[in-house]
Amino acid sequence: MHIYRPWVDAREVAATSWTHALRASAVLEDAFVVIGLKRGLDRGDEPPVDDDRVVARVGLADESSMTQALAAARRDQPAWAEWPLRKRLEVGYAVNAEIASRFDDFVDVLVTEGHPRRLAQWEVTGVVSGSGPGTLDAQAATMETTFAAGGRDLRLVRKPDGVVCLAPPRNAAASTSVLGLLALMAGNTLVMKAPRSTPYGVTWIWRDVIEPVLRAHDVPPGVVSVLCGDPEEFLDQWLASDHVDDIMYFGSSARGLELERRCVEHGKKPVLELAGNDVVLVWSDAELDLAAAAAAECFYGSAQICMVPKQVVVHPDVADDFLERLVTAVAAVRPGRPEDDDVLLTPVLKAQEFFEVLDEATGAGARLVTGGERTDENGRRDPSGVFLEPTVLRVEGLEAARDLRAVRDETFFPLLPVVVAEPGDDLLERCLAFLETNPYGLRNSLWGRDPAVVERFCAVRNGGLLKVNDSHIGFVDGLPTHGGTGFTGGVFGECNFPMLRTSHLQGISVATAVEPRRSVFDSAGPAGRSEA
Repeated sequence: MHIYRPWVDAREVAATSWTHALRASAVLEDAFVVIGLKRGLDRGDEPPVDDDRVVARVGLADESSMTQALAAARRDQPAWAEWPLRKRLEVGYAVNAEIASRFDDFVDVLVTEGHPRRLAQWEVTGVVSGSGPGTLDAQAATMETTFAAGGRDLRLVRKPDGVVCLAPPRNAAASTSVLGLLALMAGNTLVMKAPRSTPYGVTWIWRDVIEPVLRAHDVPPGVVSVLCGDPEEFLDQWLASDHVDDIMYFGSSARGLELERRCVEHGKKPVLELAGNDVVLVWSDAELDLAAAAAAECFYGSAQICMVPKQVVVHPDVADDFLERLVTAVAAVRPGRPEDDDVLLTPVLKAQEFFEVLDEATGAGARLVTGGERTDENGRRDPSGVFLEPTVLRVEGLEAARDLRAVRDETFFPLLPVVVAEPGDDLLERCLAFLETNPYGLRNSLWGRDPAVVERFCAVRNGGLLKVNDSHIGFVDGLPTHGGTGFTGGVFGECNFPMLRTSHLQGISVATAVEPRRSVFDSAGPAGRSEA
C-alpha cells in the first residue's frame, strides 16, 4: 500500500486524517463489502494486512497546510521565474522523458482507479504528447518575440502570472493534473489539489514521477505542492489568498462559470476546462468506415469524458450507410473490468438521467437505433446492471435537434445522437451554423474530402480544436490537448497552452541611440529616438 502525506515545500507535513484508494475492480466483485471497507478505513480502522484491494492511503490537509503551500509558492516564484526559459524547458523535457519511461506504470495506476486499460493508454499517450518536446517548443516559441523599429530594440515577452492553483477533475485527475507542468514552464509555481475521491493517481504522478526530476534539477522547494482536502474550503482559501494569481479549474460548466465570476471579483485569472458537447460532421464524400470509427469514440469511458464526440451531424445522402457502419463499430464496444484489454465502457452511477434523456428524445420522434438498456459486466442485459449499453439515436433535422436534451446539453453517459440534416440549398452553411451556435466549444471534427468543404470548415470559430479526417480524440504533437470556447472555457476560453494561459504579454522598448535627454514636456517632444 502506498502512503502519501500532504506535500508542502518539498517535504511531507502532518495529515489531519486519511482517505483510501481501493482497487476499482474490487467494487465490481462485491460493492457492498468494498464500500464498507473504505468507509471504515477512512474513519480510522487499521488497513488489513496484505489486502490487495487497498492500494493507497492519502493524507488530508487542512487550511494551515494550504496556507504554508501558498506561502512557499509565493516565496520561491521569483527565483524560479529568473531561470532562463531554456533552462526551465530542460526540466520539462526531463519530466516528459520520465513519464514516457513509466508509461506502463502510469497506465496501471489509472486502471487501478477504474479506467479501462484502453482508455488509460489513450490518456497517458495524451500526457506524453501534451508535455513532449514538440508541444513545449511550440508554446515556448510564442513566449518572446524580438524585432527592431525606429531606432529601438522591441520585445514582446510573456511573463509568468505567479502562483497557479490547479484543481483537476475526478474522472481524469492524474492525466489532466500534468497540465500543471506546462504552467511551471512559464515560470509560475504550482499548488495542486488532488480530488478526495480519486487522489491516488495525482499523488503518484507528482510525488513518485515528477518530484524526483524536479529535485534532481535543483528546482526551488516551493515550486510544487500537492495536497488533498476539502474542495470547497480550498477553493475559498485560494480566492481569498493574496498569494494566488491563477486558478485552473476542471468541472461542470455551471460550477465553472460561477467560479469564473468569483475569480474576477477576487482579482484572480480563471483558466477553465469545463464540459464538452463536441460535434462530428460527416459529409457526403466521407470515408464512412473511418468516420463511424471516430464517432464511436463517444463510448470511451462510457462518454464520461469531456472531449469525446457527443453528437454527429450527417449529410442526408449518406445517413443510412453511415448509421449501418456506426452500429457495426458500436457492437465491438463492451463493458467489463478495467484490467481487460478490450474494455471501453465504465459503470454509470447516475443512470436514471440517461433514461430520462432517452425517453424525452424518443417521445419527440427520435429513433432508437441500438442500445438503450442496462447491462452487467459481461454485456448481458440486466435491469440492475451498473453499465449502460452504447446507445445511438437517429434525430431527423437540424432545425429542432436542440430542442432535445440529448443534443442541446452535454450528457455524461453513452448516448450518441446522430442528427440527419435536412436536404436542400445551403446545406453546408446550415450544418456549419449548427456547429457555430453550439454553446459548448471544445472540439469539432469533419469527415469529408472536398477541399472547398474542408477550408470552409476550417473557418469555424467555435471550438478550441478543429480536426479533419482524423480521430476526434487523438492527440497531435504541437497542438493542445485541452481548451475551448463558450460553456467549455468561459468568456476567456481558447485552446489551452497552459504556458500561455498562465502568463501575460508585456511590451519592452530599448532605445539603441538615445538623443540628449529633455523633458517630455519640451515642445520638441520626448527624449529618445523619433517615432517610426
